[in-house]
Amino acid sequence: MGRPRAFDEDEVVRAAVGLFGSRAYDGVSVDDLVTHLGVHRNSLYKTFGSKRGLYLAALRRHLADDVRPLADALAAAPDAATALRLVTSADLGLLLLAAVERAPVDEEVAAEVTAALGALDQAIADALGLSADLAAALTAAALGILLRGNPEGVGAALSQRLDSLA
Repeated sequence: MGRPRAFDEDEVVRAAVGLFGSRAYDGVSVDDLVTHLGVHRNSLYKTFGSKRGLYLAALRRHLADDVRPLADALAAAPDAATALRLVTSADLGLLLLAAVERAPVDEEVAAEVTAALGALDQAIADALGLSADLAAALTAAALGILLRGNPEGVGAALSQRLDSLA
């Protein structure tokens, strides 16, 4: 009989979201996970199977805890400027890193990222009565603002322009 688990799996996955969201998959070693999450290497492998297994659990948690609520808020956005502000103020680090780092080389990650981005696009399209292409363009612009690292400055300028179009 093995020892009982000495860690809270939910807490470990939440902490992994932050670690992978700030340093990306390739920027986090198993040693980093063991050190930062306080989980023994054997326990990590027994519970998640691999670093990738923990990464997928963290990505799915991020999508459930951060991206789905954002999509719900976007579905109620009264205008494009509000939608832009919602996206640029969200913590989407892990989604963005997954899209550029892992999705091109991991089909399972690509499917998760595609579904998440599709949910954001659909919420914007439904709320604002936009075509799918235009909603995707607004999502892409908002995510691009986050990537630039200046959501307040660039996002505010675009929001003002969008407000004037309404």
